[in-house]
Amino acid sequence: MTDRRARIRTSRLLWSVAIAIGLVGGLAYWDSARSSRAALDDLADEQVTLARGMAAALAVRTDGLSEAVANRVPRELAAVERQGTLRLFLLSPDGSRLEPSAGQSVLADHVVDAARRGDPVVRLSRTEAGELGLPTRAAFVGLATVDRGPLAGWTIAVAATALRERDRDRWAQQRSILSVLTAAGLLLAFGVVALRNQRKELELERELALAALRDEQNERLALATRAAALGTLAIGVAHEVSTPLGVIAGRAEQLLPKVRDDQRGYAAVQAILDQTHRISQVIRGLLGLARGDRVSADHLSANHVVQGARALVEHRFDKAGVPLAIEVPENLPTITGDARLMESALVNLLLNACDACAQGGRVRLSVEAHDSAVRFSVIDDGSGISAQHAEKVLEPFFTTKASGEGTGLGLAIANEIVKSHFGTLSLTPRFPRGTSAIVDIPADQGSIDA
Repeated sequence: MTDRRARIRTSRLLWSVAIAIGLVGGLAYWDSARSSRAALDDLADEQVTLARGMAAALAVRTDGLSEAVANRVPRELAAVERQGTLRLFLLSPDGSRLEPSAGQSVLADHVVDAARRGDPVVRLSRTEAGELGLPTRAAFVGLATVDRGPLAGWTIAVAATALRERDRDRWAQQRSILSVLTAAGLLLAFGVVALRNQRKELELERELALAALRDEQNERLALATRAAALGTLAIGVAHEVSTPLGVIAGRAEQLLPKVRDDQRGYAAVQAILDQTHRISQVIRGLLGLARGDRVSADHLSANHVVQGARALVEHRFDKAGVPLAIEVPENLPTITGDARLMESALVNLLLNACDACAQGGRVRLSVEAHDSAVRFSVIDDGSGISAQHAEKVLEPFFTTKASGEGTGLGLAIANEIVKSHFGTLSLTPRFPRGTSAIVDIPADQGSIDA
């Protein structure tokens, strides 16, 4: 799981770096292209302005001159040219050719067609720029017509190469590439540092997970050890109790014929025999739990289990001055299990609730059908239990009672009994005080307790 998260994080980081580099590169390319277009537009505007200025100057200089003298004036414009970067041409009125200011005739159909259409500027290809005596780079030609004088109708064409702008554009592109590479280097450095920190975090998480796993395993081992101790203790207690219990039962059986004529005495001795028999059954059931035996599969009435548990704890509630309310509706589903063990589990829950209440407190035992289970609820308004203790009270030997008042086995035994019946036991604190103990036992499908 940790390795999978590490791969996901690494993939996300690499994608983030790639996207960031792409954004920086795209932004740099867009800015470079925008600057290049702006520089070329500026060059074109310059040629148009220069052509219009030259046309106005020719109109002024030739105004009033004879046509023969006026025809020599354009040739003097050669001084304005810059070798390899700027050329000046005159387009004759018939539009048949370009006459350079240096006196050479150069045919350029592309420029002638643009002048005829009245375009103020035209862009030349590399080949066309070479034909006009410019470097084989893109070039722009500004066009303007002389409006008066002997040269009226002639078109002046100012051709300039974009070599300088292209060089600047190339340098701008190189700077953009350098910027992108620098940004990529910084992002990669950041990514390496982030990956290193991420690896450390993942290693720390793995160590923490292993530590938590070891703690959980140690806790399970401790619980298993306590459960084993509980089983050993149960077997030892059963062995030690069996002998005196057998003596009590034997003496009661001997005494029973002698008090046959005494109704009260006979009932008392019979009660002793019944309770010793009950204790014997509970001990056998607990021994079965300790050995991992399956519990009995009798169909039990929830009301029968509740009344049996009530009979066993009534004297303790009366002595403590704590009323016990029983709520068992009719027509409840039956459950499958051992009646004596279920009674023992409820007895432990009821006695804990009674011990938690002061004199005058109240305890309520209710039963209801809940989903596909029968729910036994033992609710008291006693001192209550904290949420922290609620998670531990079901462990063997854990108790919140004072030393000598509790063994920490009652709830643990009740929990084992409920588990053996495929049920669940949970304890939760109630507001503002008290505790709620909930036992859910699977109900027999289709059964109704009449």
